[in-house]
Amino acid sequence: MYSVKGVAKLLDMTEHTVRFYTDKGLVPNLKRDKNNNRLFDDDAVKWLIGAKNLKKCGMSIEEIKHYVDLCLGGDSTIPERYEIILRQKEAALTELEEARERATLMEKKAQHYLDILNKTIPDNTNPAKWGEDNMPQTHQNT
Repeated sequence: MYSVKGVAKLLDMTEHTVRFYTDKGLVPNLKRDKNNNRLFDDDAVKWLIGAKNLKKCGMSIEEIKHYVDLCLGGDSTIPERYEIILRQKEAALTELEEARERATLMEKKAQHYLDILNKTIPDNTNPAKWGEDNMPQTHQNT
């Protein structure tokens, strides 16, 4: 059996996170000692690992709780759990594409600044220096 401190260290989580996850019901059938301190057996550790992994996948605590409840419902919930994972995968792919777009934009901005530093173009990135005649149409130069 592990204490909050022990399981936090074992799973590289904060004690606060362990308590929060248990308070939110992400660890079913959590055991407690005579002083009402949380005790984690191997099954409880597995639930915490599962919650930690789902959180890393971008799921909210509420979504993880729903997933836990489905797991407790048995094999008949596998199709719904599969759909949840597919939706999460799509969300992650969307975030990845948005991150690629941001990285491309930042590459262009860095090149723009390099051109300014090399004096191949004037500095048009400082709004304090914009006049009415040379104000950019969008914020892309900043």
